[in-house]
Amino acid sequence: MTNESVAYMKQLKKSFLPGLILSFIVAWVSKGIAIFLPTLGGATIAILLGILLGNTIFKQSFLGRGTKLAESKLLEWSVVLLGMTVTFQTISTLGLNGIGYIIVQMTTTIVGVYVIGHQLNFSKRMTLLMAGGNAVCGSSAIGAIAPEIHAGEEEKGQIITLVNLLGTILMLLLPILATQLYPQEVITQSAMIGGILQSVGQVVASANMVSQDVVTYATLFKIMRIIMLVAVVYIFGKIADKDTSAMTETFNNHAEQPTKKFKLPLPWYVLGFLLCCLLNSFVSIPTIVSQISHSISGWFEITALAAIGLRLDFSRFFKEGKRFLIFGLSVGVLQVISAIIWIFIFHVK
Repeated sequence: MTNESVAYMKQLKKSFLPGLILSFIVAWVSKGIAIFLPTLGGATIAILLGILLGNTIFKQSFLGRGTKLAESKLLEWSVVLLGMTVTFQTISTLGLNGIGYIIVQMTTTIVGVYVIGHQLNFSKRMTLLMAGGNAVCGSSAIGAIAPEIHAGEEEKGQIITLVNLLGTILMLLLPILATQLYPQEVITQSAMIGGILQSVGQVVASANMVSQDVVTYATLFKIMRIIMLVAVVYIFGKIADKDTSAMTETFNNHAEQPTKKFKLPLPWYVLGFLLCCLLNSFVSIPTIVSQISHSISGWFEITALAAIGLRLDFSRFFKEGKRFLIFGLSVGVLQVISAIIWIFIFHVK
């Protein structure tokens, strides 16, 4: 191999293109397979095919940059473009009962996870990360909470792994459960999926197994949870501050404090969704624009889901040990049972 070839291969490994192109190919193939398996749908096939290929043929580390880009940025843009097809009138159909359900479901998850984590002898930091990740929005919430509670990289990585494992299991289970418990009830099915699942991608993939209407409303329930991220980060930060030792506080007070960077109060894609939704609610947007937005959003969505599948490394899940798996499964059971109870109490229909 020539020096030019070696240099090209090194450059390629640093590029995001291989992983991004692979994600697009998996998405394209999934759409083709969906023609013959319409019940599953392209989104579900994409994430399942991604899991299969990512744990067998495409385990190369250099694919990681591209699949990470596809997973995060494309899905975020998909959520923004969804706002071009949704109005505040659509959101209002969730009603006060829907908002109440989300708040109580999140509170139950946080308190329940805290108790379970304490019983299983997990540290307070890991328990808070698990609570926030499951109550709000998975890895994104964990990333936002970790610095506020002074969590280490190892703690953050372990909980992200656990949350992703639980989310994958629930992603496949909830469509079956929702359709069996609430047949033909779109809002109720959406409340279960959007009120439980950890990440936006898992919500979209799971809801796609039911119907496109469930995708829209489940995403709205999910966005309501993400909006609560600001409050959760603030409260968890206060809890962590109470546990900080006097020595650490003294050191921090005397140490030179770095200049804090400005941070948006919410993830940018949630603000983008709300802005597009606002525009669509009060301005007459041409049908062709809505159709193009929907089409692009669909391609971004299915490509991001393919990337999520490609990045799910099952070998990492089982390295964490039995105690982690018990923690994850216990939290999953808690979330499902509490969602069923609160959906009944709040009459979410």
